[in-house]
Parts: sequence; C-alpha cells; structure tokens
Amino acid sequence: MSLTEKNVELASEFSKYIFDHPELESRIPGDASIVLLPEYDKVLRSHNLKTGKQMEKGGKNVFYIRIKSLRPRVLSRIEHVAMGA
Repeated sequence: MSLTEKNVELASEFSKYIFDHPELESRIPGDASIVLLPEYDKVLRSHNLKTGKQMEKGGKNVFYIRIKSLRPRVLSRIEHVAMGA
C-alpha cells in the first residue's frame, strides 16, 4: 500500500473517530491543516511529519495529531450467524 493510500485510509478513520467523539473537534483550530502522525507506522509518520514541517515553513498553521494504533479492519458488524431453518 502506498503512502497516499495509507493516508487516505488514516484520514477516513480519523473522520469516523471525530464523528464518534465530536467534543474533540472544537480543540482543532479552524484555520489549521491537520497532519496525522501514526505511531504504529514509522515510515508514514516520518513522511507526514516532514510534510507538516514543510507546510509550517510555508506559513500554514499545522495541527499535529498522534495516533497510537488502529484496530483490525472489520468487514461486518454481525457477530453470530445461524444457518438453516
């Protein structure tokens, strides 16, 4: 998976997290660019940190969010299935 694909997936998961925890959204400055720093993926974290620092040098307000881990991907929320009549 490319760094772009990993960032798209991470951004999607972060959006879901904010949807479930709306009280956190108010802590993010409205004019800030969000940079996600996944602690579980050193290559992606380094890439995103470098990108964030470049954005800061360009005068942008950057808000860093550290993400410790992702839960395993779940394809269905169904827990138990019974087959037949």
